Amino acid sequence: MLEYLRRQSPFRGGQGAWPLGVGLAAALLFASSGSGDCLAQSVTPAALGRAGILPPEKREELYRQLRSEAEILKTQTNVVKTVAKLVGPTVVHIEADVAPRVAPQFGSSRQRIEEAGSGVIVEVGANLYILTNRHVIDGAEASGIRITLADGRQIRPQRTLVDPETDTGVLVVSAPDLVAAPVGDSDEMEIGDFVLAVGSPFGLSHSVTYGIISAKGRRDLELGDSGVRLQDFLQTDAAINPGNSGGPLINLRGEVIGINTAIASNSGGSEGIGFSIPINMFMAVAKQLIDQGKVTRAFLGVTLDRDFGPAMAAELGLPRPLGARIIDLTENSPAATADLRRGDVILQFNSISVEDDAHLVNLVNLTEVGKEVSLLVFRERQTKVVKVRVGNRVDF
Repeated sequence: MLEYLRRQSPFRGGQGAWPLGVGLAAALLFASSGSGDCLAQSVTPAALGRAGILPPEKREELYRQLRSEAEILKTQTNVVKTVAKLVGPTVVHIEADVAPRVAPQFGSSRQRIEEAGSGVIVEVGANLYILTNRHVIDGAEASGIRITLADGRQIRPQRTLVDPETDTGVLVVSAPDLVAAPVGDSDEMEIGDFVLAVGSPFGLSHSVTYGIISAKGRRDLELGDSGVRLQDFLQTDAAINPGNSGGPLINLRGEVIGINTAIASNSGGSEGIGFSIPINMFMAVAKQLIDQGKVTRAFLGVTLDRDFGPAMAAELGLPRPLGARIIDLTENSPAATADLRRGDVILQFNSISVEDDAHLVNLVNLTEVGKEVSLLVFRERQTKVVKVRVGNRVDF
């Protein structure tokens, strides 16, 4: 984490102060030589302009220009306003009475902790659920969770469903007139796309911030003892603060494309680096929790080279480090029974380009158990397609 320091230099005079002083000095000098009247006429308007004093007709002209330009900008910003209006009713504020536990970030206090965060209502199948982060409701009974809707009503969930490895939390709720947000496709998001973050920073419910997708595929964040092992975060500069956790990241079509989860900060507040779980990844886990009450994860059976770098890539005949390099195989695993070998580099997983070892781990873990997948493998300076039927992690 980098710490950004802003230093302000002592004021030494504005940019316009020095030229104005020279102009006045020149005026006095020329005035003494008999040229004062002519110089006064040329210097005075410029001096007044620098001081911010404009003739009335010029001010009116600038105001007309400003009103015209503001209308153009207003038309563009109406998109953001519309998104905020549509998404607002779908976002909830969550408070959870957490059972006594150690809170490492605050020392070893074992007092009752009230956790606060956000959530968003979505439709899965024919039912409505609230998506949030597992860490927002971790350790709380359903009866100890209070959900405040946008219209001020308070409800409690019937059941909670969580997955620690992805920080996914789902609240099973039942109430009339709930409004659901549409779910988008996080794979379509690109760096530079505009997004909105909605939530309850510091308890200020339904706050909206605006920014862009700053980066994708953040998979190596140190999140303390949170247990979040499977990471593929979207990074955004939309302000995310404590209390935003579990709230939605929204695209300009008003669709949920992420669940806000973490920040990188030295101060404890927003410093322009926030992280959201891509909604495709979140929903893959949430649907399993809803359908089965638990998450089953696929298993391939390979040990990967975390130090796979340029030197090894060049030795193998690759232009740069691509994919994930196998250094060992689990006995009797799907990888071992298929035609995979030590030294193979997996370049694609079901036509998805593998960026690195962490990316492959995510792809495998989010694959349906028992599904046959196609791997594009680089071996002996040639590519080869290998078919593998992934197993269940608990069986190995």
